[in-house]
Amino acid sequence: MESGDQIDLDVTDVAHGGVFVGRHEGRVVFVPDAIPGERVRVRLTDVGKSSFWRGDVLEVTDASPHRRPHVWRQADVDVAPEQRPGGADFGHIDLAEQRVLKLKVLGDALDRFGGVQPSLAIQPAHAPGGAAAETEDGTGWRTRVSLHVDADGRVGPYAARSHRVIPVDRLPLATAEVERAALALQGGRPGRIDLVQPADGRVRVLARPEREGKARPPKVDHRKDPAREIVIERVGDRAFRVDAGGFWQVHRLAAHSLTSLVADALTGSVDPEASHLDLYGGVGLFAATLGDLGGASTRVTSVESDPRATEHAGENLAEWVGARAETGRVDRWISALAGSASAAERERLARGVVLLDPPRAGAGRAVVEGIVALSPRTVVYVACDPVALARDIGTFRASGYDLTRIDAVDVFPNSHHVEAVATLGRVDG
Repeated sequence: MESGDQIDLDVTDVAHGGVFVGRHEGRVVFVPDAIPGERVRVRLTDVGKSSFWRGDVLEVTDASPHRRPHVWRQADVDVAPEQRPGGADFGHIDLAEQRVLKLKVLGDALDRFGGVQPSLAIQPAHAPGGAAAETEDGTGWRTRVSLHVDADGRVGPYAARSHRVIPVDRLPLATAEVERAALALQGGRPGRIDLVQPADGRVRVLARPEREGKARPPKVDHRKDPAREIVIERVGDRAFRVDAGGFWQVHRLAAHSLTSLVADALTGSVDPEASHLDLYGGVGLFAATLGDLGGASTRVTSVESDPRATEHAGENLAEWVGARAETGRVDRWISALAGSASAAERERLARGVVLLDPPRAGAGRAVVEGIVALSPRTVVYVACDPVALARDIGTFRASGYDLTRIDAVDVFPNSHHVEAVATLGRVDG
């Protein structure tokens, strides 16, 4: 068969990455915009590999009872595949079933790559006391959105699985204020536009134009760079300084949800006289959680490669006399610590917690082995990718740690992404 040919496909499973699985004459076919149990008409888009093909769903001929009208009308299955905007690849599925599928992907990854089969549950994003609860259809949560401007001045998200800009008339996953500001944008230089809504509610619009050819980037007066405006984000009663263009959790309730799970996992376990590490620490969100659990004298070091974030972390953690923030690549920093720590420091680290919140690609073997070399009593791993998490758990388990707890939270509703907080302990205690 050739690309462009159409087939009827029975969809039998979900796979990592927001795609679904069927078989045609024994060959695996991956498609988006489906649900296990459905029969769909598919146009093949990639038949170049012997092990699997890819295709786009054109029509649903036998629908799942879990299918609903897409929360983003322009991404629904009756729209031409090339015109469907990306970013809401589970938006056609009932919210409860989305979470069933996310747990299936997480569980399969943990079994296949981590060698564990824990009992799993998932909860929606939440804040203390139920304030500002999640919406019933999982919309209105994004406080940060990136759009793109093409060479013709069109502004919008990319079409799914492409770099082609699609003008849209809605952004249903965004907060109402971000959506309103985004839809008012017109033209501009080709590149990216980020919209950011911190705790004060006012939306910042940050233009990030592309460099032209091989031209050097223009000199920027950072004092006038809107991306470096210091804004305040709040988690409970605590305020965090962060650059408007810096990293903060996208879902308006994610920071509340994740710090709550970390606190639940570590309650009673943070020894203030031990040494604790917060790796990939950003502006100190989780280091502050460790500090709150351990008290005013808690020793915690936040490590982050972005010097601006480290600068903010130092201020955000100022109330703890034993806290510090360091700039460095985590793999190099942890290796240097393992090679230079004194006997007394190693003893404190061995009684401590290492918390890590790596990027989507995961921490990787070098970082995991560097952590293991310090022999912390407890490791807490905050992850946004099930396969990366599972691979790193497999490395920890091969090095003397066991998974003791894992919590999943849906801070990316209507997309395939899922966040998990995994707790590991030394086998020897």
